[in-house]
Amino acid sequence: MSGFVRFVDRLNLWVGHSFAWTILILTFAVSYEVFVRYALRAPTSWSYDISYMMYGALFLMAGAYTLSRNGHVRGDFLYRLWPPRVQAAVDFVLYIFFLLPGCAALFYSGWSFAAQSWRYGEVSIFSPAGLPIYPMKTLIPIAGLLLVLQGLAEMARCVECMRTGQWPRRLHDVEELETAVLHHVEHETRAGGEPR
Repeated sequence: MSGFVRFVDRLNLWVGHSFAWTILILTFAVSYEVFVRYALRAPTSWSYDISYMMYGALFLMAGAYTLSRNGHVRGDFLYRLWPPRVQAAVDFVLYIFFLLPGCAALFYSGWSFAAQSWRYGEVSIFSPAGLPIYPMKTLIPIAGLLLVLQGLAEMARCVECMRTGQWPRRLHDVEELETAVLHHVEHETRAGGEPR
């Protein structure tokens, strides 16, 4: 089971890092649009389409990556006080009844939207550039599938935690500064020193 969890984590790590580059495309497109619109008085016909497509792609494809890093927002004022086994049991039930059905619906509905968009060769109606949007609609079922896979991996983590009483380690990736500082303080406190 841990081989499956590692595979899914690595897959979503790769997808998350790959789609993070859409931020640069989005930033360039908006910056270029602002420059040519106000400095040269020659707005583009494609900037709006690129901006919502890149943001949508990032939003869709970052969901499974964020889940793999345990980074989604959680109302954890009670959750963090529970022992790991209780946390795992609650998470397991929530994954079964909420995450998996929602992601399966995203995949199923997204498949229909994408197939219809490909059949029509759908283009954007929001600007005269008429950029094709069927590749972006294809990301909807892909995001649903990745979320289902990551949900199954998270359920395997829950089973492991319920069995051992400790959460299995996750792949190390970028860490927020606040989390890094808390880890540093914990490490110093365990070592017997006073936290600085």
